[in-house]
Amino acid sequence: MQKSIIFFALTLSSLLSAQSTWKADTADSNVDFSISHLIFSQVNGSFTKFDIKATADDDFDSPTFTANIATASINTNNSKRDKDLRDEDYFDAATYPTMAFKSTSYKRTGEKTFRLGGNLTIKGTTKHVELEGKLGRITTDPQSRNPRMGLKFTGTINRKDFNVGSSIIPMGDEAAITINLEMVQQ
Repeated sequence: MQKSIIFFALTLSSLLSAQSTWKADTADSNVDFSISHLIFSQVNGSFTKFDIKATADDDFDSPTFTANIATASINTNNSKRDKDLRDEDYFDAATYPTMAFKSTSYKRTGEKTFRLGGNLTIKGTTKHVELEGKLGRITTDPQSRNPRMGLKFTGTINRKDFNVGSSIIPMGDEAAITINLEMVQQ
């Protein structure tokens, strides 16, 4: 009995220690969106300040993610529009300085693809969202000697679900999200 308890404790300890933290390298990652404007064209933009972390094993199997994105860092290459998007009709960056994501489910859909579910909070409203993920190559960084890997997420959210903009604003309801990450094991 004593040997069984010790074996179980050692096995559990090795499983727990096999988990590591991965952090997005913000210099080589981006959080982008695209939304229709006046039904004639698409406006592309990005959020330039974010903190995205994952916890997973060395093979990056069954990861959990957290993300915090600074709403004031929105950039559409149009300073007037960016100022409007920071105001209370849109992201209300003064009141809600961050939007947050916390994963709740992970399901492999192929050898390098998966579906990630989680709770997204924008302007104090939390909704469940699903993102399609694709795992890139995992390799050792020759300079830092830390493991590094690439990930891509895509999905669509409805801005009205999060009270971003009104129905009279001449923009589409659906925003396409693309997140390209280069993550470094900590």
